[in-house]
Amino acid sequence: MRLGVLDIGSNTGHLLVVDAHGGAAPSPASSYKQPLRLAEHLDDTGAVSAAGIAALTEFVGRALALAEDKGCEEIYAFATSAVRDAVNGDAVLDHVHEHTGARVRVLAGEDEARLTFLAVRRWFGWSSGRLGVFDIGGGSLEVAGGSAEAPDVAFSLPLGAGRLARAYFAEGSPDDDRLRELRRSIRAEIARDAGTLLRGGVLDHAVATSKTFRSLSRICGAAPSSEGLHVRRLLRADDLEGWLPKLVAMTREEIAELPGVSPDRAHQVVAGAFVASAVFDIFDLTELEICPWALREGILLDRLDKLSLLD
Repeated sequence: MRLGVLDIGSNTGHLLVVDAHGGAAPSPASSYKQPLRLAEHLDDTGAVSAAGIAALTEFVGRALALAEDKGCEEIYAFATSAVRDAVNGDAVLDHVHEHTGARVRVLAGEDEARLTFLAVRRWFGWSSGRLGVFDIGGGSLEVAGGSAEAPDVAFSLPLGAGRLARAYFAEGSPDDDRLRELRRSIRAEIARDAGTLLRGGVLDHAVATSKTFRSLSRICGAAPSSEGLHVRRLLRADDLEGWLPKLVAMTREEIAELPGVSPDRAHQVVAGAFVASAVFDIFDLTELEICPWALREGILLDRLDKLSLLD
C-alpha cells in the first residue's frame, strides 16, 4: 500500500510518500519539503505568528494535494516541538484543519524519541545490542536507549538547534561570555536527565539521526548523500571539537558553503554543534554513527506493525 507521512517539524515541513509492505522496508516513492522555521515564528508570548500559521496552512494544503496525486491510501500527519510548545498550538492546528481538512496529531516528546528509536533499531538490527539514539531537531533534543525494540529510556529536552539559534544567535555571533553561558546551559540541561540512560549500562552502539547531525558529520568528513544510504557515516568527537572553534569564527554565509549545510539551516549549525559536543562529553562517547532513518520512518513502521496485527 502507498502511505504518506506529513511531518510538521520546527524547521521544515516534509511529506514522505512510501510504498509499504509488512515485513519489508518502506520504499520511498516521493518527497516534498519546505522550510517553515516555525520555531522562529514564535512571538514574545510563545504563540505561532500569523505568518507562521499561513505558511504552515499553505504547505499542508500543497502536501495533501501531492499525496492525493501520488495515490496515497492513508496519510499520517504529525507536529513536533514548535507546535507542541506553542501557547496557541491547538488553535494553529484547528486553523489548518478548517482550511485543509487535515487532522494533525501533536507528538509528545517521549513518543518522538520512542518512534525514532524504533526506526534506528530496525535499520541496524539486533546486532547493535544496547542502543542509544540521539536526535537534534529544530526545537528539541530526543534521547532514547535500550536493548529491546522499544526503548527503556526515552525523553525530550528543549535543546533544538533552531530554538537555541533564536535565543543566542538572532543578532549574529554572541560574545565569549554568551557562548560560555550557552555551553553551560546545554550541558546542565542534558546532565539533569542523563542518569536515566547511563544507569542502564554502557551503550554498545551510539547513533545519531536528524539533519543537524548529518550536516555536522559531513562537515567533519563523512561521505556525501550521493554515495547512497548504506555507506557507513560517523561523527567523531575529536573531529567535532576541532571544528567547533572554526564554526564559531565563521559567518553564516561561510557556514552555508560548507559540505552538507543547506542555506536555510546555516544559522543553526553552531548551536547544533554545541549540543552535539555536550552529548559526546556527558554520555562519554567517542563517535556517533549516522542513521538515515528517523522519526518519519518510525511512524510508518509503527503503523505497519499495527496493521499487521489486524490481518
